[in-house]
Amino acid sequence: MWIRNLAIVFCLILFSCSQKKYKNPHVLIQTRPGSIEVELYADKAPKSVAAFLAIVDSGLYKNATFYRVLNQDNQPSDAFKATLIQGGLWRTKRQVATALPRIPHETTEQTGILHEDGVISLARVEPGSATSEFFICLGDQPGFDYGGENNPDKQGYAAFGKVVKGMDIVKLIYNRPEDDQYFERPIFIFDIIRL
Repeated sequence: MWIRNLAIVFCLILFSCSQKKYKNPHVLIQTRPGSIEVELYADKAPKSVAAFLAIVDSGLYKNATFYRVLNQDNQPSDAFKATLIQGGLWRTKRQVATALPRIPHETTEQTGILHEDGVISLARVEPGSATSEFFICLGDQPGFDYGGENNPDKQGYAAFGKVVKGMDIVKLIYNRPEDDQYFERPIFIFDIIRL
């Protein structure tokens, strides 16, 4: 009897040790080149994280794409340069993307999350217009922060997490052939799931 109880306790300890425990939510962006694990800072950017996770949980990111890239060569010479890959629903589910609720803008001044290498942020046109589109920074991008030069309104973008595993995959995607800021062949996102 005590051997059985000991075996049960041992199994419970092993199971609890094998479970990943994160302070913040983590998601996995699954692509053909590989997976990208992202930690989301719900304590710093609660509105952005909640909206992103709502789309993840709905399954809408199934068969989404990384479709856009900004590099040193595909931006006007007088523009403030940026390096990133952008993805979301725009290329495969545009009507769904435009029908989603707008996410209130959380500036980097409010959150303290700066656009550094590996940071994920919401793409937008005007403050408060973001929905499903996001980008991942390659290198530090201070022009995307509050007061930065990449937006005439100086409100920056809403950063809400950071890649913790898979920057090699981000770089692999970044280096795919492109034409005028768009990948020649979009990179399919099979799904984005919670870990």
